[in-house]
Amino acid sequence: MENFKFTLFSIIVLLILVFVGYWGFSSIQSGNSSVNSQKLVELTKQNKSLTEKSSTLSDQVSELQGEIDKLTKQTQALASSSNNSTSTVKTPTTYKYQSLINSLQKLIADNVTIKNGSKGTRVGVIQNFLNTYNNTSNRVDNDFGASSENAVKKFQRDTGLTADGEVGPGTLRKMISWLKTQS
Repeated sequence: MENFKFTLFSIIVLLILVFVGYWGFSSIQSGNSSVNSQKLVELTKQNKSLTEKSSTLSDQVSELQGEIDKLTKQTQALASSSNNSTSTVKTPTTYKYQSLINSLQKLIADNVTIKNGSKGTRVGVIQNFLNTYNNTSNRVDNDFGASSENAVKKFQRDTGLTADGEVGPGTLRKMISWLKTQS
């Protein structure tokens, strides 16, 4: 009898171990499958977030379109009412050397000072101006050396500035003024 109980107990324990082993083995995911599941969860969250943002942006676009429509109607109303009177619409002035003027204005905005030894494309902007001012076609090498310094001094003397050979905001403004006078 003792032997029978032991055998029965062993069989039950063995069945439990087989069941637990089967359950454990069948529920294990491969590494790729687990990673893919995690990515899927993350992508689902991102998709939900982007869908919400898209909806918000669509609402904002609709609001802005409404504003544009209102402004268009107002503009049309103003245009039709101004047809009865003579009105002038100012258009921005474009100069012959507008691109160079824009580049010089950017140097002013960036608070740039160029002097002997300076290098780079900003120097090239100054060299382009000097070629225009002196009606020359010297090489633009983006290196502010003695010849560039002397040309700047000449420009400064010609325009009533202190001829120090350095190009700062004051000299840049004079350069822009001179360019605006050219047709």
